[in-house]
Amino acid sequence: MKIRDRYITKTIRNYTLAVLLIWLSIYSFFNFLGELNNIGQVDYTVLEAIKYILLQMPDVAYKQASPIILLGCVLGMGYLATTNQLVVLRVSGNSVLKLTALTIRTALIFVIMIIAFGEFFAPIASEEAEKSRAKALGQSFASQNQEGFWIREGGNYFNVGNNIDGKLFTDITIIEVNSSNKITSVVKSEDATFDGKILKMDDTDIFSIDVSTDIDDISLKEINSYNKTVSFDQDLIDSLKKEPDELTTRNIIKQIQFLSDNKLRSGIYEVELYKRFIKPITLIAMILVAMIFIFGSTRDVTLGRKIFFGVMLGLSFEMLSRIGGALALSFNFNPVLSTLLPTTIVMMVAIILLIRKSVS
Repeated sequence: MKIRDRYITKTIRNYTLAVLLIWLSIYSFFNFLGELNNIGQVDYTVLEAIKYILLQMPDVAYKQASPIILLGCVLGMGYLATTNQLVVLRVSGNSVLKLTALTIRTALIFVIMIIAFGEFFAPIASEEAEKSRAKALGQSFASQNQEGFWIREGGNYFNVGNNIDGKLFTDITIIEVNSSNKITSVVKSEDATFDGKILKMDDTDIFSIDVSTDIDDISLKEINSYNKTVSFDQDLIDSLKKEPDELTTRNIIKQIQFLSDNKLRSGIYEVELYKRFIKPITLIAMILVAMIFIFGSTRDVTLGRKIFFGVMLGLSFEMLSRIGGALALSFNFNPVLSTLLPTTIVMMVAIILLIRKSVS
């Protein structure tokens, strides 16, 4: 890598890290204000609140990666432009496209780092933050989410009244249905444990229904224990209490696979998955749009104002991309097309405009 390339990369890196630090500081400040009402309750001290906020930071950085990196790249290139260093670089043989490509390469390095960090470390840190906060406030972490759930698995329907911690359930009902959509048996139990493969129920009532005759014959069998092997696992159970954007990519894929296998709608998870896959492409499109303003003429409008317009336009495009995902769910559009098409169009237009500036 040439010295000037390293210099540009270093400038963009420093500004991106500065934006990240400021962004997280603002988040921490307002989050701390929100925690003030809880400080002093049971064992929840100022240090516990700070610990909770710090452990939430990786997740914030992961979810806000695109605007953070966009701002860092634009401000870094804007600094080079305001100090006339971009003019020197262009005179020395660096075209607009080459400088833009170098900016995008630096941005993608940050994207890869933050995605890896967010996928593997952020979920662990966030869960630890919630557990630590609940413990300090004298709450049971499990009691924060004891809602029940329904799961369909082939011809079986599972209803859990209360999900204690993903491993202990209460008020369980299993409805078994045959190929003619007639109920053949109902299994009920007050308590059950789940080891990731087998649902182990105690004091179980099994209602068997004979549907082969005109009048259904129902028989009851009471047993001390009943084991039911299932295809869903612990990750899927844990994902039921979270929104799609709170899940790791791996768990989203598993959720989509399970829902598809059981002929259930998985659109909300598919949209989130495709948004993550094209996040680097969306970021590239945002940077390309911003670069148009940075390399533009400053005769009529100051460079600072042009940079501001570029950032606002890029962030607006990010918002429109999210709206596209919501529209895909509302109107049953193809999730891939609705998330990728706007990004592709904006990227192509931006590239054409940058090529024109490069040859002008």
